[in-house]
Amino acid sequence: MEKSSAGVAGERPKDQTRLRIEKMEAEREERRRAMVERKKERAEEEQRNIAAGNPGDVDFIGLVREWRKAHMDQAETHESDREQPKICICVRKRPVNDKERQKLDHDAVTCLHPTVTVHSCKVKVDGISKYLDHSSFRFDHAFDDHATTEEVYTYSTMPLIDFVCSGKGVRATVFAYGQTGSGKTHTMGGIQSMVAEDLFLLLNEHGAEGGCTLDDTNVSVAFFEIYGGRIQDLLNNRFRLKLLEDGKGEVVITGLEERSANDAAEFLRLVEEGNSDAFRPKHNISYDNGVYRERTTHATEKNDTSSRSHAICQIMLRAKGTNKLKGKLSLVDLAGSERGSDTKSHNQQRRTESSDINTSLLALKECIRALDSGKGGKHVPYRASKLTLILKDCFTSELAQTSMIATVSPGASSADHTINTLRYADRIKEQKVGDMSNARSKNQKPTPSREPPRKSISSPATLRSPARSPRRPAGGREVGDIDPLEREESTASKSDIDGDSDPAAELERTVQRLFQEEENLLNLHMSIIQENAELLTEEGQLLQTVQGEGVGDYEIDEYASRLGRILDRKSHLIASLQEKIASFRVQLKREEELSSELGNLSSM
Repeated sequence: MEKSSAGVAGERPKDQTRLRIEKMEAEREERRRAMVERKKERAEEEQRNIAAGNPGDVDFIGLVREWRKAHMDQAETHESDREQPKICICVRKRPVNDKERQKLDHDAVTCLHPTVTVHSCKVKVDGISKYLDHSSFRFDHAFDDHATTEEVYTYSTMPLIDFVCSGKGVRATVFAYGQTGSGKTHTMGGIQSMVAEDLFLLLNEHGAEGGCTLDDTNVSVAFFEIYGGRIQDLLNNRFRLKLLEDGKGEVVITGLEERSANDAAEFLRLVEEGNSDAFRPKHNISYDNGVYRERTTHATEKNDTSSRSHAICQIMLRAKGTNKLKGKLSLVDLAGSERGSDTKSHNQQRRTESSDINTSLLALKECIRALDSGKGGKHVPYRASKLTLILKDCFTSELAQTSMIATVSPGASSADHTINTLRYADRIKEQKVGDMSNARSKNQKPTPSREPPRKSISSPATLRSPARSPRRPAGGREVGDIDPLEREESTASKSDIDGDSDPAAELERTVQRLFQEEENLLNLHMSIIQENAELLTEEGQLLQTVQGEGVGDYEIDEYASRLGRILDRKSHLIASLQEKIASFRVQLKREEELSSELGNLSSM
């Protein structure tokens, strides 16, 4: 009995071990089947994402989708009964383009009016677990990739048309700002076309309201660009203009050509002449067709046709007879912004351009902030750049309103750029956004009120008929983005926005000095040429006085004395020009050394 009991007791552990092994094998097979099924599901989900035009990492896309599903009911409608503020900030997200799809760059930006959220893709320290870092910003208006240019225009620009046509000498400005390739030029092109239609429509309507009318008002258009510190007239064969300030403190652009526009079709023709016939603005979303050839563009790391200049279209309403300015609307398509780290491989010219662009954009931010803060003795630094100096009256006038349209790219690879753009726009008004989980959730679905697409205007007859109501929200006026602004204030290094190292900051300062030296050298050379021409005329007259008959010793002595003074003056001019050239070469050499040093550091 004891032997048999021992035998049974000896067999029991063996059975339990076998059972555990079989259980482990079954669990392993189940995990394998689940893994195969998961791979199959991921492949199917990836194909669905590709079919939906949003390829990329399936896990991150799923996380973004879950976040949107949880917060979709927090979107609000665009209100039409709000009073137009002195400054209105709008954000527009463009659709994912073909280049981003080829790079498998998924959509990582969510616009739920009035909030914009950027989903930055992160991986935990284990190198496997994925998560999203959400950055939210609140603005006056937020438009997703399904919004049309007409919707953006309705809330950002159309209230300013009413404002300008009031005939009170007001100033209104619309800025399009964002990362290069984010859709600024496309958006501004569509807005220019819509302004053409509504402006002349309202000039007819305002006759009974005491505002401007076509009977007593002339409409004129000026179109110019600011490139590398130079102002060029786009309606006059890129004629170089000079920026002066008269005794009254008014900023004047000498030589700028203003052309009259008697109707919407003529207005559009002038705008297209400035932009060139290679691109005709359309109201549907399309970012791959055409570029503005008249405007200065160059290839950069981020965009093959990056706008390297600020294009400004000014629309003036002047009284017939007196030519008194009754209103002015400025449509500004800003140059594409770049971070300091994006310019390391640029050549000298591209770095100089980037430095000048970022300097002007920083100055613009401070001017707009001062405008929004009201009077209160706050200084408006409009002299910090030529862009803000030209728009001085828009910042200093009490009768001024401004709209900024910040355009952002949706791709995950552009998340840092997008956050910088939104920070730039957010700091202008410094609106606070609370926790999304505590935001209002009144089941308000986004209802952007789609309207039929507008037709291109070719003549006054194509203006909207009386049966078609103007695109004006009920209640009259209502509330309607630069990568380089990762930090609040910048003094020495205004291009190094994302906090580069000391060599990068020194390079930025050197590029700034190089640009100033170049401008000083050109100005000095031009003034010396003019003075040499005057001296040459004086030499000719002097020579004639001693070539006649009856010239005595006194005249010869006077001739030699005046000729000596002329030659001394010429020597002084040549010496000063040589000194300026030497100073420019020193800065140029220093810039090349720092650029080489920075390139070596980045390659380590």
